[in-house]
Amino acid sequence: MPTIYIDEDVGRDESSATGTETAPYKTLVHAYVEHPPTTEGIQYLTRKSQTDAAGEDVDPAAKLEWKPATKSAMKKANNLWEQRKKKAAKEHELAIREKAEADKRQKVLEDAKKIVIKEDTSLPKPVRVRLDVTDPAIVKLRTTESDEAGTRVRVLGRVHRARAQKDVVFITLTDGYGYLQCVLTGDMVKTYDIMTLTLETSMSIHGEMRAVPPKQHAPNDRELHADFFEIIGKAAGDKEAITTRVAPDADPQTLYDNRHLVLRGETSSSVMKVRAATLRAFRKAFEETRMLEVTPPAMVQTQVEGGSTLFGFDYYGESAYLTQSSQLYLETCLPSLGDVYCVCPSFRAEKSLTRRHLSEYTHIEAELDFITFTDLLDHLEDVICRVIDYTLAEPEIAAYIKQLNPDFKPPSRPFRRMKYDDAIQWLIEHEIPNEEGQPHQFGDDIAEAAERRMTDIINQPIFLTHFPANIKAFYMKKDPEDRRVTESVDVLMPGVGEIVGGSMRMDNWDELMAAYKHEGMDPKPYYWYTDQRKYGTSPHGGYGLGLERFLAWLCARYTVRDCSLYPRYTGRCTP
Repeated sequence: MPTIYIDEDVGRDESSATGTETAPYKTLVHAYVEHPPTTEGIQYLTRKSQTDAAGEDVDPAAKLEWKPATKSAMKKANNLWEQRKKKAAKEHELAIREKAEADKRQKVLEDAKKIVIKEDTSLPKPVRVRLDVTDPAIVKLRTTESDEAGTRVRVLGRVHRARAQKDVVFITLTDGYGYLQCVLTGDMVKTYDIMTLTLETSMSIHGEMRAVPPKQHAPNDRELHADFFEIIGKAAGDKEAITTRVAPDADPQTLYDNRHLVLRGETSSSVMKVRAATLRAFRKAFEETRMLEVTPPAMVQTQVEGGSTLFGFDYYGESAYLTQSSQLYLETCLPSLGDVYCVCPSFRAEKSLTRRHLSEYTHIEAELDFITFTDLLDHLEDVICRVIDYTLAEPEIAAYIKQLNPDFKPPSRPFRRMKYDDAIQWLIEHEIPNEEGQPHQFGDDIAEAAERRMTDIINQPIFLTHFPANIKAFYMKKDPEDRRVTESVDVLMPGVGEIVGGSMRMDNWDELMAAYKHEGMDPKPYYWYTDQRKYGTSPHGGYGLGLERFLAWLCARYTVRDCSLYPRYTGRCTP
């Protein structure tokens, strides 16, 4: 009579156990699996060698006895064993079915490799077009009401979407300019290339352009009925498929690691296109006001916004830095070039991981000569509104903005103008504390969170002006009517906060020299800047606008990182 031993304390349900008295199993159900109860005369003996039935420790001197398994234990084990048998049977059946399907699929694919398509040379030579071309003079569509042939074209792009129906495959191509639905039928859908098609595969498709049938939809209401195609670059699939690499629910850091793939998505590419249009609009607005674009250096040996945020490096044995701002250089251009602006990168070594900070960002800066502080504010309001108008005037870009930010409305003029002192009172009245959790008081540098909360509650653009001199940069001109404060401005936008910082600049030589001394700065390296006050000084002012923050407001992005092609911030300088 076979006897199987189960010790619930020291037994093992592993390959090393055999069910003998010296190598018992741990559970009765495992004993059933290895030695089914269908075996004639089989006996199952169990024990707890270290604890008794009450869970108390067994006296080491006590004799450890093997006892037959109880009926209730055998019934429970038998039920679990039956469940495992059924599960194993289903898994086996599924494996057989999957193997049969895989074998069938493999045979279909092997047969597909034998199908070769060739271009019909009797057809008109195709015209190569971008995917966004809709001009009837270039591409004529065949319509359901007419038998007149549509233009035969050749398009090149990457597979953005693909879906197969019986005997027809719909492929949406993208080329960075637009999208086009392509319809493949006949032998083309039976080819190995189409049966194994992966997203992002680049290909060339020839065919006739037709209007989309009524009640059906496709980009620009047209589609290409293919008669020939070629695969140019097959994209990876399975575990390396782009949808696996950049899944929508992936960790943000994974998405930034794969930014080069994320940019292929509709959302990220739309933001980049809005970014390009916004830059065009800024340049147009500046040029219309007769401002000249200049390109200041990115490698400098002076500071603008404070030494703690400088990126330093060795410059041929000398200390140098990546620029924090081009402002000082722009000021030197005013006497000979008139009002000027630049679109350049700025760098801040600020170890901040907030959603509105970058270590490298695109800085749109401008300096204007012979102006008052009121002139500066009026200019800023005019430029921002013009840029919005020009950007929305491009139908394609307006459509992207509508998609990204459905609730966006151009700001109404005039912008709200609020002095710093009034903002402090507003924060006190609305019980919004400072960083120490105390009520705000004059002299506080209003923290980002409080500033953004105030802006979101007011929910309109704000010119926050006249900041205390002790919390602003050394070069900012003091208000003649209140020497405690400067003629300075931050432009605040709902959802983002500050997007612009500007001021009138000190135009008096003595006052500037006193500012250097107050800040403990050596004026010698700034001789070229100070000279502007020695050789025909003038009242002038300017500002810097962070493009990524402007875009975060315009496109309703949670973080400025999504508005940069390859964001650089604390801890990230790749890819």
